[in-house]
Amino acid sequence: MTNFFNGLLRLRRGSWEMLASILIALGVVMLMQPFALWLFTYSFIITLVGTVMFIIVSHFPE
Repeated sequence: MTNFFNGLLRLRRGSWEMLASILIALGVVMLMQPFALWLFTYSFIITLVGTVMFIIVSHFPE
């Protein structure tokens, strides 16, 4: 867990890609759930932020 936070602070690719992937997965889960309309409402924004973040952080150093 400490390596994850150190990677975030040092702008390393692995930690930021994992965070972006979690956001993408969270957005997809929010899109498919039938219970809360507000989760469905923000699912596209969360998925879009995760996708753009993944594209940007793929240029970070290892």
